[in-house]
Amino acid sequence: MILDRQSSVPLHVQVTDYIKEKIRTGEWVVGSRLPSQRNLAEELLVNRSTVIAAFEELAAQELIEGNRGGGTMVVNNTWGLMAGKQMVNWETYVESGQYKPNLPMIRKINEAEFDPAIIRIGTGELSPDLLPSDTFADLLRKTPAQSLALGYQEPKGDLHLREQVSQYLKGIGIAAGSSSILVVSGALQALQLISNGLLDRGSAIMLEKPSYLYSVHVFQSTGMRFVSLPMDAEGLHPGKLADYKREYHGTTVYTIPSFHNPTGTLMSENRRRQLLSVCEKERLPIIEDDVYRDLWFEAPPPPALKSRDKTGNVLYIGSLSKVLSPGLRIGWIVGPQPVIDRLADIKMQSDYGASSLSQWVAGEFLRTGLYEKQVSLVREQLRKRRDDLIDLLHTYFSDIGRWRVPKGGFYIWLNLVPAIDPRQLFERALKKSILLNPGILYDRGARQYLRLSYAYASQKEMEQAIRILRKLVIESGR
Repeated sequence: MILDRQSSVPLHVQVTDYIKEKIRTGEWVVGSRLPSQRNLAEELLVNRSTVIAAFEELAAQELIEGNRGGGTMVVNNTWGLMAGKQMVNWETYVESGQYKPNLPMIRKINEAEFDPAIIRIGTGELSPDLLPSDTFADLLRKTPAQSLALGYQEPKGDLHLREQVSQYLKGIGIAAGSSSILVVSGALQALQLISNGLLDRGSAIMLEKPSYLYSVHVFQSTGMRFVSLPMDAEGLHPGKLADYKREYHGTTVYTIPSFHNPTGTLMSENRRRQLLSVCEKERLPIIEDDVYRDLWFEAPPPPALKSRDKTGNVLYIGSLSKVLSPGLRIGWIVGPQPVIDRLADIKMQSDYGASSLSQWVAGEFLRTGLYEKQVSLVREQLRKRRDDLIDLLHTYFSDIGRWRVPKGGFYIWLNLVPAIDPRQLFERALKKSILLNPGILYDRGARQYLRLSYAYASQKEMEQAIRILRKLVIESGR
């Protein structure tokens, strides 16, 4: 809001009216906390005393109430006062919902990612200039309208797309008929369906430490427990799997073996065989998240765990988001047909199927070979961006950082030498219009790490950000 400084209405009255409008329209509901006086003054470009006067007026009208140490809360609204009734406190409903809120830092990242002035050096998605926008447009323009299926699809997804996915999987050594494939709205939905449909509340998920899953609450919201497994240069170490299975109820293994998020680690072929062997012996199911598989630089990764699965032990997750478009929202789960039938039923209950148009586009990309052309282009560009970032790290971080050179994917796991406060570094960088992904999002103990992504920011932006980041790290370590 921009206050009218030429108006005869005093500024504190304008601020009062602004807050009352927020409350009246339900944007600031009963039970919600107002911004601090200092933050609101900065937002509205007024003195703090002006905001204090507005708060005092609203308190006198019994709309807000200050709590010692707890900020200022909305306690009523104008309609509630007129009716002489206490209005519904939506905060109590928000707090009692099944899904846990994202971590505060994650919420701040999600908001900042839509600010065009921010340089995003940890973002896990492709730069807009690497997305096949022109190809999408051409594909739609050249397609007869009658060929587009815009109605609901089968519970498992569009049959044409599943047949194309089946052919794609065959090319990487995974035999899966269309009936064993479920189309989902991205890998995250795949995990939600698995957690809701297959895992008992209180079950344990064994996973790499660090891991992407620590940054989201998809499993925790359904009452799952996380059990951390150590990693080294070859990937997840399976040595404690048997012990943990005996110790914890309903254990399942979750892994990102190819170009791991956030470390960029590629699990070796020997380690994959060890993991499969232990899990088959212990009858431990595996969730294989393989969304980065196609983004290799020098050579393809070892065969997927699913390609060697002889007992139906592995649920395999793939996606087109990392190559075609994150907004396409198309991925898949591969598994035993009874499992896929169960997950398809749950998906129909939740959203009645992924976007028909997105499924059609995805199927055409796979059928026509456009996907392979796109993935070749992305590999080439990502390899160049990786090399550029490695050069920048050698220039600016050789004395204050350690890292491994990834063989594919999006990420470099930067280990900072100076002791830092990751939250403070995050906030200070954000004030400089640089968005970081601190390691504590993926492992509470990874205070000295940052997840760097070479997939999004341009070379010019990355150089500017890395130069500023060096200064911030040195200052933080003093």
